[in-house]
Amino acid sequence: MLLFEDETLLREFPPLRACWAARGAQAAVPITGSNARRTVFGVLNPATGARLCRVHPRGGGADFRAFLGAVRGTYRRWDILMLLDQGSAHTAAASRACAAALRIALAFLPTACPELNPLELLWKAGKQHVSANRAYRDIDEQALMFTEHLSAYTPSETRQLTGVLSNNFWLPT
Repeated sequence: MLLFEDETLLREFPPLRACWAARGAQAAVPITGSNARRTVFGVLNPATGARLCRVHPRGGGADFRAFLGAVRGTYRRWDILMLLDQGSAHTAAASRACAAALRIALAFLPTACPELNPLELLWKAGKQHVSANRAYRDIDEQALMFTEHLSAYTPSETRQLTGVLSNNFWLPT
């Protein structure tokens, strides 16, 4: 089974993409004074549109290895080839050893080529609809809303949104 893996960072302070204010007046943007964060890990099966997302407090190697365990728990009987970027949490010796122990083969995408990972488009859509220009009570509420929004997409909508159905998708079927 081929899976794309990626993670995205959610911050308590919302990304501002648009803001209205009276002409000549400065827009008031309330902030909390802190900028808590959560990392959302995800995998996408490009053939079916199935995805798995998990929220972790950080995005380091230990969280990545915990996510690998969740992936193996979901795809118990499958041989897994995971395509992912070359982040330090992914390439660390402990992460490679964990993946090998879980029978997950890791294949790394070229450096600085996020356009090759279709999950980037899923993250972009989630942040546009859930995170941008909105403040939440806390970061955990935002993370919950973000993952619920992504879960609401049907597999077909996910494949369409991520571009894997495009004739120009780089990975042949």
